[in-house]
Amino acid sequence: MLPGFKLTLGFTLFYLGLIVLIPLAAVFWKSSSLSWAEFWQTVTMPQAMASYRLTFGVSLGAALVNLVFGLIVAWVLVRYEFFGKKLVDALVDLPFALPTAVAGITLASLYSKNGWIGQFFTYTDEHHEVQSIFFSSRLGIFVALTFIGLPFIVRTVQPILEDIDPELEEAASSLGANRWQVFHRVILPMLTPALLTGFALAFARALGEYGSVIFIAGNIPMKTQITPVLIMQELDMYEYGRATAIAVVMLVVSFVLLLSINVLQWWTNRHNTHNLA
Repeated sequence: MLPGFKLTLGFTLFYLGLIVLIPLAAVFWKSSSLSWAEFWQTVTMPQAMASYRLTFGVSLGAALVNLVFGLIVAWVLVRYEFFGKKLVDALVDLPFALPTAVAGITLASLYSKNGWIGQFFTYTDEHHEVQSIFFSSRLGIFVALTFIGLPFIVRTVQPILEDIDPELEEAASSLGANRWQVFHRVILPMLTPALLTGFALAFARALGEYGSVIFIAGNIPMKTQITPVLIMQELDMYEYGRATAIAVVMLVVSFVLLLSINVLQWWTNRHNTHNLA
């Protein structure tokens, strides 16, 4: 047993209780100010249901896209040497380093009707005003969530890919397997646990995103209003019970996702240990 185990364990539990458990308990306690009928009416009102569909749907779509392209980016960074590789590797972590508000302003500048990219994807609305198809739209939310979720896939898959023994691929090739068969039958099964873990992390991160989305997607109820923005709107109107009721729904979903992530991480460790054995 490590020296000071009881002291450090006590401090750990105290710190987690102070920083995590007490605030979470406060959310549930505040939502209890509503009756069950009021709680159910709040979390199932049309505006909330529309925000759930948008938040979960676009977050899932962004995580799936990152699952594919994150694997490609990790593969390129591990398997190939090229000029500027260190720079590309550093750029992967840019969404981690940027404050979410800065990321939102940057994306809005790029994809607005006068932005570098948005100017090439414009349309005229019913008021005869030129708009970008990205700005204040669900597509804009998708772009923002894809941007902030990519590093989770890359950084989860990259170390596993680096640890794969090249001799396994050489053995498969010597037995007559082509490149696709080597990837599909040898490499992909070893990467699957890490891919699922990275996917769950990217999905969970997208569910709670606020800063980078609000600038590019706007806040149009029933259309481009995500759940975190709806919660902030309720808080601005001093509807604390309604805000915490919606937050509880997101909290429960996030807890389920975190539990899934822990199971996936356990599976990854067990899978890698079995392969090493």
